[in-house]
This record gives sequence, C-alpha cells and structure tokens, in this order.
Amino acid sequence: MAIIQQKGFDNEKYLSEQTSAILERVNRFDQKLYLEFGGKILYDYHAARVLPGFDPNVKMRLLQSLKDKTDVILCIHAGAIERNKIRADFGITYDVDTLKTIDDFREWGIDIKAVVITRYQNQAPARVFKNRLELRGIKVYVHNPINGYPADVDFVVSDKGFGANEYIETTKPIVVVTGPGPGSGKLATCLNNLYHEYKRGIRAGYAKFETFPIWDLPLDHMVNLAYEAATVDLGDRVMIDEHHLNAYNIKTVNYNRDIEAFHLLKRIIEKITGGKSMYLSPTDMGVNRVSAGIIDDKIISEAAYQEIIRRYFRCLMEYMMGLAEREMLDRINAIMIRIGARPEDRRVVLPAREAALDAEKRGKGNDGVFSGGAIELPDGTIITGKNSPLMNASSSLVLNATKHLAGLPDKMYLLPESIVNSVTHLKKDILHGRMVSLDLDETLIALGISAISNPAAKMALENLKLLRDCEVHLTHIPTPGDEAGWRKLKVNLTCDPEYSGKSLFIS
Repeated sequence: MAIIQQKGFDNEKYLSEQTSAILERVNRFDQKLYLEFGGKILYDYHAARVLPGFDPNVKMRLLQSLKDKTDVILCIHAGAIERNKIRADFGITYDVDTLKTIDDFREWGIDIKAVVITRYQNQAPARVFKNRLELRGIKVYVHNPINGYPADVDFVVSDKGFGANEYIETTKPIVVVTGPGPGSGKLATCLNNLYHEYKRGIRAGYAKFETFPIWDLPLDHMVNLAYEAATVDLGDRVMIDEHHLNAYNIKTVNYNRDIEAFHLLKRIIEKITGGKSMYLSPTDMGVNRVSAGIIDDKIISEAAYQEIIRRYFRCLMEYMMGLAEREMLDRINAIMIRIGARPEDRRVVLPAREAALDAEKRGKGNDGVFSGGAIELPDGTIITGKNSPLMNASSSLVLNATKHLAGLPDKMYLLPESIVNSVTHLKKDILHGRMVSLDLDETLIALGISAISNPAAKMALENLKLLRDCEVHLTHIPTPGDEAGWRKLKVNLTCDPEYSGKSLFIS
C-alpha cells in the first residue's frame, strides 16, 4: 500500500535555531536564565497536527542536548489537584500527569530538580500529593498565594510577597520551569526565584520558550488561528504586539493575555532588578524559532485548517457533555466562519454519517441508536463501520480497517463466535451489565486473543500500528471503552455531539 506522507516542517532546522537562540539568551545574563515553557514539552500533538513533520518530542530532544546545562522545575497548582483536573489528551488528572512527566523525563535521562505546588493552602489532596512525592525521594516546595498578585507590585516584590515563598535551589545556568497545562504557576515561580537571585546579587534573567502563536507569521495565518481554536476555553486571541511595534517599528503577533499583562510584568521585573526591564515587548520575552522549521506553508496551512475543524467538533462534544460554556461554542463558531470552514470539509464526516444511515435502514443498532464511523487510512482510502447488537461502531470500524490493510476479504470474521459470545455472556449474565456489545477496548483484547490461533486475525493485529495519526470520525460520543481504545491507537478522533445510547449512565 502506498503511504502518503506530506511534510511541512523540518525538525533539524528548528532544533538548530532554537538551541542557538536559547544559548544566546543565557549569555545576556549572569549565566542564569529562568526559561518558562509555554505549552507541552513532551507529546505536543497539537504542534504535530498543525505542522506535519513536527516531532511531538522535538522539544525534549532539545532539552536532552542541553541537559548538562539545565535544571528542571515542575509546577502544579494546588487547586488542580483538589479539583482532579483532567488532561484531555491522556485522560488523566494533573497530579497523575505530574508523576508521568517525572517518569518520562527520567527516560530521556533528565531528572526533575524539584516539584513546586503553587497557591498551596494546605488543601488535603495537595498535602497527600506532597507526601507521596517526598516519600519517593522527590524534593517538593510549596508556594502560598500572594495577596494582590500581580497588581500590587510593591507588596508582591517584597520580603512579604515573593520573599515569603521558598527559594528553589538550582545549580545549572538554564532553569526550565514547566507544568501540566495553563494556570500551573510557572510565571510566578520564575519571578519568585528571580527575586531571590537578585537578593543574592545574581543578575539572572527570564524568558519564555514559545511555540504558539508564531510571532513572525501573519495575524490571520491558519496556524495562528488554530492556536486560537485550541484555546477557546481560555479566550485567547492572536493580536498585533503593539509594544513591539512601538519599540522597533516591526509588526509581530502575540496573544492577548501576554500583551495585556506585559505592562504589569515589566513593572514587576523592574522592581526586582532595580533598573529598566530587560524587555520592551512580550515578543521580546519569547524564544520562538518555529518558523525556521517551516518548509512548506501550503501543507501546514491545510493541516491547521483541519485542526480548527477538529477543535470545532471537540467543542461541540464538550458542550453537549456540559464541560464547555456557550461562550466557547460562540468563539469556535466565529473562527469557523472567519476561515470559511464547514464541518463536512473533514473528509471522514459524511462517510461516517452515511454508515449510520445504512445501519438504520438495515435495522441493526444498539439500544435504539444507529451509529457509524469512518477512518481515512494513510493512502487516503476511507473505510466505514457501523454498530450492531454485538459490536460498537468503533469496533467494527477498526476491524474493517485492519482487514483492508491486511488485504483480507471484507466478509471474513476475525473474532470467533465463541470469543464474542463468551465476552457478551460475561458482561450480561455475570457482571449484569446493560451495554453488552463489544466496545473498542474489549475488541482489541479479543483480537489479540484470536490472533493466537487465527492467522488472519494475526495479520489484522499487526496492521493496527498503521492506524496511528489517521483521521477518524464517529456519529456519536465515544463510550469510555471506545475512547480508551482510540487513545491507545493514537488517532485524530472527532465525533458528532450525539450520545451512543439512551442510557444516562454508561460504566
């Protein structure tokens, strides 16, 4: 099968320029730079989707090349621990993601110097998490909320403000400050230590490692609009950086929160340093050479266009589930109108809906609901699947796709009737479940068992890896078992904002 791989981004060009920019920034100060990481260091799948060819772990490769010069501080907001906030791309809470991040960094040969629990007010879940880390030998600091932060500059930059929080001990010239998601307290942690450094007579510096928005691309470039679509929950907007324009007469872009907060941040830095700010604009603060890696603007523009549509579907789903406010829906609709996009511009949408209609015509559904799904394979072929009393649409879709990839007849059964019957008997008669059709997670396990004795199933199993990064659309919100299966297959999944059954509770 011919695999179509379009590449619009060169990782090596980006690595070379971004590394040089960081080292140049370190040299501006007394060999001590606090580098706040905006976005994800590991598994940056948003960047990989909008910049085809971008390695989701390229930023970790950069850090690995600088690990002899770098300490890493990991921040987590105590409130996120208390609320069990979820990281959507992994389906895990922020505290669990912190543990995963520590393990992931270690696999890359980089140790986390310390974990900082920010805005700590002795919350019981945060206290338990702190104890858990310390019992595993990880250094933990707690930073309490500062009254009046950030507006009351005189109080914030004082011994009762930043000075009341602990100084985080580091030894290397680059201190990377990161955290799971926005609002983790990265900036406050950087400024806190910057205050202590100047109290010790060390002329340290601060900068932001940025990925999006890309400052030297146009305001309405599709990649920058995809950033807006990805942050509709935060209300981020890409704007002209007027500070930079006034200071240098150069038109650049940044996002509204950094632009609006810059004047205040500049005052804080000047108060800490006792002199003029080290920067004249928020764009000055950023270290961002992503544009150096762009080698085909047409490819990345189309990829970003598709990402906006994916974000549109995600927002619709979250709104239906009560996880998003109406304002988020209005923002993503405005972006769709702005770029002239339609949901059907996503190639897998209409085939999935046609599969659901076919299921309805045949009268083969589940709990009175007829669902369909479609996947676009690496060579552009679109395969569909639909639900039945024995199998979810996701399950039939994956089996159909792997049969196609393995060159097997469409009508061939990959799962023996005995295995399907055994699983449904377990779910219905033993565990007294209400949903007895096989979800995707269960189907993958059944396929693995079937592959032991069935050569065709083994061929299909081996082709599962080709589904990675494929585009998938479902006509229903995936059940927990379907969602878990799709996450393991690492596809780009969207769905219509409809539930897969009439039951309000699905276990």
